[in-house]
Amino acid sequence: MPLAGKGMLLTSMNIDASDEADFNRWYDCEHLEERVAIEGFLEARRYVAHAANPKYLCLYSTATLEVLDSPAYKARLANPTDWSRRTMARFKDMLRVVARITVSNGTGRGVALGVVRLRPRADNAGAWRDALQDKLAPDRHDGIISMHLLESEPELSGTTAEIPAARNEGARDWFVLIDGAHVGAVSAVIAERFTGPAAAPFPLPVSVGTYCLMWDLAKSDIARS
Repeated sequence: MPLAGKGMLLTSMNIDASDEADFNRWYDCEHLEERVAIEGFLEARRYVAHAANPKYLCLYSTATLEVLDSPAYKARLANPTDWSRRTMARFKDMLRVVARITVSNGTGRGVALGVVRLRPRADNAGAWRDALQDKLAPDRHDGIISMHLLESEPELSGTTAEIPAARNEGARDWFVLIDGAHVGAVSAVIAERFTGPAAAPFPLPVSVGTYCLMWDLAKSDIARS
């Protein structure tokens, strides 16, 4: 399984241009390492949009889903640094999703990421999951490295005291992640498998987007430093 762990926190947001330099400095100099240092967090990957909204996206892998409801994580959420408090208050169009990784095919990660947002219902979730097993086959397209399914946990997703996310905005949505060697390959798979007639048996996605990797950080990187 190419993704480390069984749980994932997905966050995405926009930021005003006037605040963007400080926002990126905060992410790069404080926030990613602070989060990855929490017990049970394994790695984080930070992205900027190629063709997507919101502009910024981050994925945090955890050993288990329960890490994202753990005392160690809750303590960090309850005690943000002053820099974190100021920066998070400026987030716009914030999405915060705690999810279980239920499908993960392929080996490795890419510099390009496709994100396909789906909205199942309780009565069709099982059939959708079965159908996605076939759609999430990376070996059928050149340039695709791995493909994954995140299933949101609505009780853990959404806003916190310091993070102005919309609690009910897609709290039960699923997110397909497509890791590729270049954006063209990722965009082609989205078009071939998730839009137009190829979307069947699913309706059209809630949204699709492509992102480029900015950088990543693993627990082992912190240990070496």
